[in-house]
Amino acid sequence: RDKVKRQNEVLEFFNITGCNLTALIKQVSSGDPQNCEAQAARRYWPALMGKEFRRNPKATGINALLNYGYSVLRSATARALAGSGLHPSLGIHHHNQANSFCLADDLMEPFRPLVDWSVKQLVDEDNIEMVPAVKKILAGVLKQNLETAWGRSPVSNCLTKLAQSLVNSFLDRKPELNLPISIIPRVAEEL
Repeated sequence: RDKVKRQNEVLEFFNITGCNLTALIKQVSSGDPQNCEAQAARRYWPALMGKEFRRNPKATGINALLNYGYSVLRSATARALAGSGLHPSLGIHHHNQANSFCLADDLMEPFRPLVDWSVKQLVDEDNIEMVPAVKKILAGVLKQNLETAWGRSPVSNCLTKLAQSLVNSFLDRKPELNLPISIIPRVAEEL
C-alpha cells in the first residue's frame, strides 16, 4: 500500500494527473491478492516516463538508471537489516532461493519511488547516460532528507529505523513499521 501511495506522491510532485492511483491504494490488502501493485505500475510508468516506456530490468537508458538506483537502495536496506540483527535473505513476500536479499527487497519497496523521482529529474534534464556524475546523483539518494515522525532524516537513517521497527514488530507481534511521512525530499532552508 505504501509503495503505491509513494508512487502517487511522485506523480503529484510532477503534476501528472489522470492515473487514479488513490483508488488502488484503498484496495490494497495484505499480500495484495488483487494484484493492485501491478495495476498501479501499469498506470504509473507510462504516466511518469512516457507512453512508450516499459520497465525492463535488462534494458538500457532510463531502465539502467532505475536499476542502478535500486541497487544502491537495496544495498543500503540490506545493511540496515543486518545492523538490526535480521538476515536480508529471509523474506516476507519475496521468496526465491536464488535471491540472497528477499527481505531487503520487501523493505525497500516503499522507497523505490524515491529512486523513480530522482531518475525522472535526470530524464527531464536529458541525463540518461550512465556516467559518473549520474551515478553520484543516484547514490546520493541515500543522503536525501525525508519527512518523518521524528523530524527530517536521511534515507539511510530511515532504512535503519524501518529495519528496527520490523524487529520490534516481530518481538511485539504488532504489524507496525516506521515509514517516512513523505518520500519527496525537502530542501533545507537557506541560511
